[in-house]
Parts: sequence; C-alpha cells; structure tokens
Amino acid sequence: MNNQYIVAIDGGTQSTKVAIFDVLGNEVCSHSVKLREIELYENGKALHPDDDLWESLKKACREMFKQLPGDKKDIIGVGLGSIRCCRALVKEDGNLASPVQSWMDIRLSKPYEHDDDDVRYVTTTTGYLTYRLTGETKDTRSNYVGPWPIDPVTLEWYDDKAKFDTYTTPREMLFELVDPSTVMGYITEFASEATGIPVGVPVVSTSNDKAVEGLGAGLVNDGTVLVSLGTYITSMMVGEKNNQNTVNYWTNPGATKDEYLYESSGIRRGMTTVTWIKDLMGSDVIMEAEKRKISPEAYLNILASDVPIGCDGLYTVLDWLAPPDKQYKRGTIIGFNGTHKGPHIFRSVLEGIALTMKNNAQAMCDELGIELTNIIVSGGGSNGELFMQIFADVFGVPAHRNIINGSASMGAAICTALALGIYNNRQEAIEHMVKRRDTFAPIDDNVRIYRKMNEEVYKHITSSTDELLKKSYEIFGC
Repeated sequence: MNNQYIVAIDGGTQSTKVAIFDVLGNEVCSHSVKLREIELYENGKALHPDDDLWESLKKACREMFKQLPGDKKDIIGVGLGSIRCCRALVKEDGNLASPVQSWMDIRLSKPYEHDDDDVRYVTTTTGYLTYRLTGETKDTRSNYVGPWPIDPVTLEWYDDKAKFDTYTTPREMLFELVDPSTVMGYITEFASEATGIPVGVPVVSTSNDKAVEGLGAGLVNDGTVLVSLGTYITSMMVGEKNNQNTVNYWTNPGATKDEYLYESSGIRRGMTTVTWIKDLMGSDVIMEAEKRKISPEAYLNILASDVPIGCDGLYTVLDWLAPPDKQYKRGTIIGFNGTHKGPHIFRSVLEGIALTMKNNAQAMCDELGIELTNIIVSGGGSNGELFMQIFADVFGVPAHRNIINGSASMGAAICTALALGIYNNRQEAIEHMVKRRDTFAPIDDNVRIYRKMNEEVYKHITSSTDELLKKSYEIFGC
C-alpha cells in the first residue's frame, strides 16, 4: 500500500503547491510555484493576472514529477484544493472569459450579474480547475462561501425560484454540486499533456481551503483551535452542528460529509505583513540570511529573539487591508521611541498577530461554550521557533506544529484517501496520515505579561484610533 501515490493540489493566494504523498501521509516530493502579484485597482477590483492559477498548476506539476523517485503508474488519485471566496468566469472551451477575481475583489461581496456573452459558467477556483482537469462541470459544494444562491443548511442550490433569483446568477451557468471526498471526474488527455498526470487518474473534490487545512492539520472536536498562518490568518475549530446566526464566528462546510468548520474573525493580508517588514529592513537581511544558509524570515526570528517580550511597549494592529464595510481601517504601529529598531518592529508584528488571533479565537470558544485547550499552528510562519513560542505564551496553552505544516496539501490527500476507500472515516485517516512535529509549552511569566498587555492595552487600541482613521479617510478617501 505504501507504493500508492496521491497527488495533492494546494492552490493559495501567493503560490500553487503540488505534492505527492504515500497513503501513510509521507511527502514523497513537492514543488511550489509563486503566483504573480494580484492586480489591485482603485475601484476595488483585485485580479489574478491572465490565467495564473492554471499556468502555475501546470508548471508545479511538471517540476514536481522531475523529483518523483517512483513510477507515475502508482498514482491512484488527485486531491484538488484551491483558494475560496474567488470567482472564475469560464468560457465553453474551458478558457477564462476574464482573469479570476481574488477574494480581495470588492465584487465578491455581491452575487454575480451576467453581462458578458463570452461567459458560459460562473464557478469557484476548484470548479474552474476541475473543468480544466476533467472536462466535468462539477464542484465541491463545500467551497461556496459568500454570495452564491446556495442553501446554507442543505448545501444545494436554492429550489425556491424567487429566492434563487435574488442572487442574479443564471442557474444554467452553475456547476453540479458534489460532497467533499467524491470523485468528480478523470484526468483527460488535454490535462495529462499539460500537467504530466496520467490519463484516467480520478480527481477528487475537497472543500474550501480553510476546511481542507483543518482536516490536514488533524483538527478534532476536543477544544483544539487551529491557527492558520496565510495571506488570510484565521482560527478554526470543527464540530457537527451547522450553527447559523452566530456573532463571533461563522460556520463553513467541512472537508468531510456532515462536518462543519467554525471560523473566527481573521487578519486580512496577515502574513503579507511579515513580508512587508522583511522588505522594509532591506538587502542586509537577505544577504546575511544567505550567508547563514537560512531564509530571511528565519534570520529575522533570530534577531527578534533578543528583543524583550512586549517590544518595550511597541504595539502593532494588523489592519493592512480594510474590509469592504470598513474602508477607513488602517494598520497601526504605536509606542515608538528612540530605542526601537527593525527587530522590534518584526517582533511586534508577530505579537500583534498572536494577540489578535487569541482574542478572536477566545470569542469563538466563549460563544460555542468550549474551553480552549490546545492550539495547532499551520502555514510557513510556524517554522519560526520564536513565533511558535509567542503563540504558546499569548494563548496560554500548548502550541503544536505538524511535520507537514502546509496542511492544506495533506487535507487534499486525506480527502482522496477517503474517496478511494483507503480509510473508512476521517479519524482513521488522521491517525494514519497526520504526524506531529513538536510542541511549545507556555512559559508562565510570559503568559502573565501578555495577558496584562492584552487586557489593559491591546484590546483597547482600535477604540481609540478608529475615530481618527475615519476622519483621515474623509480627508484622503483612502
């Protein structure tokens, strides 16, 4: 059974990763292709340039197969995961009618309105890539997050015509919905020639990318919260109830049938902020990192480890991208004095992320009536030892990370294993495929300081700055 391979596709906002796993969750090989910069416009439009999602997937597959030590004939399935909350307008022939609309696009706050005769289908990124790979107009029902004409309880297109029509999306332009962990179709000759994946390999549905990530992290309903460090940072829990009309979290479809993902408020352009600080600190950081043969982020973690907890009173609020309904929001860094240098700012950003997510996750747990007992941290940022310790200290609970910390790819592999009957259920697949790397225990003195910082200062910053930012927005219109 170990010689059976699963191709896992993890499409993100900043890159497309394709990995091959065996059925015991060991990564055999992988390759990531960085996506081009999202094109941001003053009118609120945000686009993935040209056909970047498909082109990056083709390149990632071809490069990955150069590393494969085994035989392609042992590939048993492809798990397809990609970014949620995007919109793809597709022609009949499978080409895009226009570039994919990013989740940051202001138009995604409203249903699609048909005004272009070139558009045959309107779908998600997973639907678009399914069509490219298989020629089938099918998509996972669990990736329709946002203003789609879908019943939040049944996860079917609305039967009620009057209700459906309020969404202004023609029914004949929508794909057939299937459950996660379902075979949607098979790799065509066209797709095989483009990607190198053998003809006839089954392509399996996953879910929205956060639910896939939760599954790949081994998230279970025991008071554990997953903190996902991506372009959008959020915290998540899983459960079996489709809770609606909530205040401090919302319910998404899960990555397996009858599973639900509870998701707190998050940080838009979250880890992009870390990249911003790295770029701000200049070429010296990159040069020194190269000399040490480590990443610039790892080098910044080393520098920031010498900065005292709390950064000598420097606080960062991570509103780097304003939400559509609060366009006045801006990121703020307050508390500067002459002693602060680049590493202080870097650590302050890390602490700001952890403090924000602690407050968001705690509000979710309180509303659910669940005690927060552990956290799992996923994403590239979890490679930082300092960042992991900050999370443990700010949350005041053990912080775990897994061997596969880009857990969306693992989640796609698990969905495939379930669809093909390798494992009988979610728990069995997690037990066989998800492996923990290490755990960071909270340090009591640090927990005490962070709790005091949070309760007495950090929670109250925006109540003092929002009114000023609103006035600034009125002056500059941005």
